Amino acid sequence: MLTEDDYKSGQVLLIDKPLHWTSFQVVNKMRWEIRQAFNIKKIKVGHAGTLDPLATGLLIICTGKMTKQIDTFQGQIKEYTGTIVLGSTTPSYDLETEIDNTFPIHHINKDLVEETTKQFLGEIDQFPPIFSAIKKEGKRLYEFARAGESVEIKSRKITIEAFEITRFEGNEVDFRVVCSKGTYIRSLAHDFGKALNSGAHLSALRRTKIGDFHVDNAQTLDAFIQQFKASAKD
Repeated sequence: MLTEDDYKSGQVLLIDKPLHWTSFQVVNKMRWEIRQAFNIKKIKVGHAGTLDPLATGLLIICTGKMTKQIDTFQGQIKEYTGTIVLGSTTPSYDLETEIDNTFPIHHINKDLVEETTKQFLGEIDQFPPIFSAIKKEGKRLYEFARAGESVEIKSRKITIEAFEITRFEGNEVDFRVVCSKGTYIRSLAHDFGKALNSGAHLSALRRTKIGDFHVDNAQTLDAFIQQFKASAKD
């Protein structure tokens, strides 16, 4: 088990974020566990790239002096897998909110789905979801959305290096995406539905890679917590 000095001098910890947890909650929990284990008042802990509560997968957690490397990790290429549901949209572009519109999907087939992915490859302009943590006028965009207020959102340039369809069945499309920093997979799902002359929303998302870091090498949050409890019993 790592020591107090290890955490303070700096660690890069790979965590497989559980469903329904915010990235901020994961950081807070890990900071609390480290502080309790070593009876210390302060320890720097941060994450290198937010995951939505409804997403799972790789979170890079930095402690101590390694928090200075967070910006470097955040800028690295990311890989995601997930599922897009065709024929319906939601205001948040995922399952955080209820379906608000439905669309025909009878014209959509596997060839069309795979051909349409090509429209999103390379550098593209993408509008972030209104239900996002981006700040505007000192408020998070989701605060405007939840208050029912309209707000102008500017597009940003992102890069999609790969957009692969791994399963197409009924109204569900499984995918793998490799993309740049700042990409919203929820927006990609929404825009993909539009490009198919229908609608779509994201029903599942998992981050599998950040740079050379892979979720297969990550530990669960429970496993991280249990190591301290096991040590306390020894």
